[in-house]
Amino acid sequence: MKKFIIAPSILSANFACLGEDIKKVIEAGADIIHLDVIDNHYAPNLTFGPIICKALRNYGIKTIIDVHLMAKPVDRLIVDFAKAGANYITFHIEAIKHIDSTLQLIKDNGCKAGVAFNPSTPLNYLDYIIDKLDIILIMSVNPGFSGQTFILKTINKLSQVRKVINNNGYNIHLEVDGGININNIINVANAGADIFVIGSAIFNQLNYKITIDSIRKKLTENIK
Repeated sequence: MKKFIIAPSILSANFACLGEDIKKVIEAGADIIHLDVIDNHYAPNLTFGPIICKALRNYGIKTIIDVHLMAKPVDRLIVDFAKAGANYITFHIEAIKHIDSTLQLIKDNGCKAGVAFNPSTPLNYLDYIIDKLDIILIMSVNPGFSGQTFILKTINKLSQVRKVINNNGYNIHLEVDGGININNIINVANAGADIFVIGSAIFNQLNYKITIDSIRKKLTENIK
């Protein structure tokens, strides 16, 4: 069976005790930790920078850190996040001028490279860069805020990308971010996603382990 990766987004975590909260969610079964970096320029809201990534590493967090840059420009941030301990770095197509060179910059700094597509961003960009990607991130909400409702048309977009990946034999993660919860995750998984960014649906629950176990159980029992 395909490996499904649960990636809690710290945007919904308790920042008053962030290190401890992240430790708890990892012990509860999280596979990787997702950092939504928003600059109040490319997308509304202002979250955090490389200092948070470094602080988590200094706290003792060894799990893969997945950095999602909803920011513009990105090249300096790529270098800083790589130095701070990031493992995956994803940026938005609209935020940069030279996609190839930015992807190479990520890889030159020792990280897996990905691009993110907003709900309205066309997929034709993939024709030129898919062979350079480790991750394709499909946004199922408009970037900027946690707790939004999943956009149903994302299912078709995920299916299209999964078909391209499989038909060409690429080893690329298909990640989805926005409004994912236990009620829609089966449809998302069946559309081809294998990394699920989940924020409030995990961090707003009292028991992270019960929540993550329930998600995994539903995936195991219902995936096609």
